[in-house]
Amino acid sequence: MKLTAVICSHNPREDHLRRALDSLRDQTLPKNEWEMILIDNASQSPLAALWDLSWHPNARHIMEPELGIAAARMRGMKESCSDLLVFVDDDNVIDKSYLKQALEINEEWPTLGVWGSSAIIPEYEVEPAGDLKNLEYMLAIRETVKARWSNVYSCREAIPWGAGLCVRASVADAFCRANSETPVLITGQRGGDRSVAGEDNEIVYVACELGLGMGVFPQLKLTHLIAKERVSREYLLKLVAGAKAADALLQYKWQGRFPRSPFRPWGILSIFTHLIVLRGLERQTYLAHVRGILTARRIIADARAKHNRSTRSEIKDCTPTFRA
Repeated sequence: MKLTAVICSHNPREDHLRRALDSLRDQTLPKNEWEMILIDNASQSPLAALWDLSWHPNARHIMEPELGIAAARMRGMKESCSDLLVFVDDDNVIDKSYLKQALEINEEWPTLGVWGSSAIIPEYEVEPAGDLKNLEYMLAIRETVKARWSNVYSCREAIPWGAGLCVRASVADAFCRANSETPVLITGQRGGDRSVAGEDNEIVYVACELGLGMGVFPQLKLTHLIAKERVSREYLLKLVAGAKAADALLQYKWQGRFPRSPFRPWGILSIFTHLIVLRGLERQTYLAHVRGILTARRIIADARAKHNRSTRSEIKDCTPTFRA
């Protein structure tokens, strides 16, 4: 197989998943050249019983019981039989040439480890109201006419997002190994829990650590189907907090930078100042950032405590027993 298309889904909306699968069925890349895996991430109704994939000769249903988009993606990485993976969310309608274009980039840009779309167009069930348009980027919406690429993680314009993400198998393997060797996991969204989001950035970071680059390309076009509940103020602010938490966890895991408490003396002064100066959505966004940092600190503390308990248990198990 030249390519593996992976769909990770948890309790999907039927009409959205149908359109996502239809867009894969209509790909110009011949089906005998690629495989498709539908990861059922602990859905209440098993997807294998509901969705017929027989139209594709190389399609499989896989169950991943550990809830979380990161766990589902890692399962797809481990099940893949190709050198290139393309992650299609269950609310993504990819252009007919998407897989073909992904393969062409794979061949033309051997220095890239991960890439994606710079033409993610929203299809809203309900348009975001008023100032919420300012948080539209949290829904993985972007549109640029020129390609962007880099091998420096801080170059934000070149960072691909999870929708339509293309990953070389070498990067996927390194990502899975890295997460098997650390107690701190960036789980991503887990069902209705949005406390951590943006786990796809860690895949990008791994690629850069391997000396490979990242990029976004306008020829990779897709439509993002956005349900009405995803444009509420509460939902978007949860995504803001989740993204901040993921970013803090990423810095801790890969740079050893423990997120500082917002409630240290100078931090309290900063919070107080922001609450005075900011109003409306800007204030709410700032407070969401604070919540994200607190979430990251809690996850790190829990992981450390769990690791310490495990270490003490191993030492105890290895203690020799002497008998008179």
